[in-house]
Amino acid sequence: MSTSHTGPRFDLECVGLSKAFGDFRAVDEVSFSIPHGSFFSILGPSGCGKTTLLRMLAGFQRPDAGDILIQQTSVLATPPNKRPVNMVFQHLALFPTMTVAGNIAYGLKRRGVSKAERDQRIDQVLARIGLPDSGEKRIDQLSGGQKQRIAIARCLVLEPAVLLLDEPLGALDLKLREQMKVELKQLQHAFNTTFVYITHDQSEALAMSDQVAVMNHGRFEQVGTPQALYYEPATAFVAGFVGESNRWVGRITDINGDAVELETAQGLRLRATAPKSSSASLSVGQAAAVYIRPEAISIGSALERGEGVNTVQGRVDTILFDGARSHFTVDIEAAPGLQVQLPQSGRYAQLARGDAITLHWEKAQALCFPAQ
Repeated sequence: MSTSHTGPRFDLECVGLSKAFGDFRAVDEVSFSIPHGSFFSILGPSGCGKTTLLRMLAGFQRPDAGDILIQQTSVLATPPNKRPVNMVFQHLALFPTMTVAGNIAYGLKRRGVSKAERDQRIDQVLARIGLPDSGEKRIDQLSGGQKQRIAIARCLVLEPAVLLLDEPLGALDLKLREQMKVELKQLQHAFNTTFVYITHDQSEALAMSDQVAVMNHGRFEQVGTPQALYYEPATAFVAGFVGESNRWVGRITDINGDAVELETAQGLRLRATAPKSSSASLSVGQAAAVYIRPEAISIGSALERGEGVNTVQGRVDTILFDGARSHFTVDIEAAPGLQVQLPQSGRYAQLARGDAITLHWEKAQALCFPAQ
């Protein structure tokens, strides 16, 4: 771990953090570093340990082992109210009897900031979140998105080194969540504050983050950019959890470098690619799983069927039209329910249930991991 001024400046560093509750290890030797001004998300299913990790960062729980450094200083012995972090909760916890300005001023008052400086900082932060002249409004006069921005402003006005956000969009309706994804990213850029964002919603993590850590059973399975997690998953869990994927399980029949061939119990023969992270642990005869994205599957026979092309035939079962997210399922003899993204050209607008269809995809798009 470097604290050299010539290297990147880390606002938050965690080294070997662990926390157990009885025999259950909620967080298991987690280490990571977050550069200044980053939007860092921790993504995982319920019970994976992400909330416990966040509570340790905030100081609400003490780790059994490891260290937490904020701007190169350990905060293990620092109580929550003295740490240079603030936290935004899912239910916001705004004071309904106070005005907008009163809510934002609350933390500043506790710190003994003078009224003149408080008023100035409140005006500045309201302007930066796009709500100038809203200081005298009551909280119940605000929309859901405006309340969200006030909750964040109340934290950012205190100029924390790190802002912790615990599923803050979970209570909003779908359309407002989509809008707030954009706004949160813009706010993070505007204030250049390091955000640590906890979520089980992959679309939130992928859309907003500079880096995402995928957490499972108390450990980080993979940390990387949203693009790396989506296109280059390092484990079967990441391949299945991030984005949508079709999954087949079979036995490996041949391996040649990173090229893998396997056969499912139903007789479907598949050509796939083993990522570097899994190639060393694969062998002929072993059970393995193959993952293929719905958008990687093309309709119609490949013009030139090469060594690396998979081709299957089947019939359309279900069409789910949802604009740009439209997809359909295809029943093939060896694999019912194959999900395929519907191209947006309109060429297949007349596709109907029962239509015969041919599908193909490259082996490079089908990733093979040891079966879990």
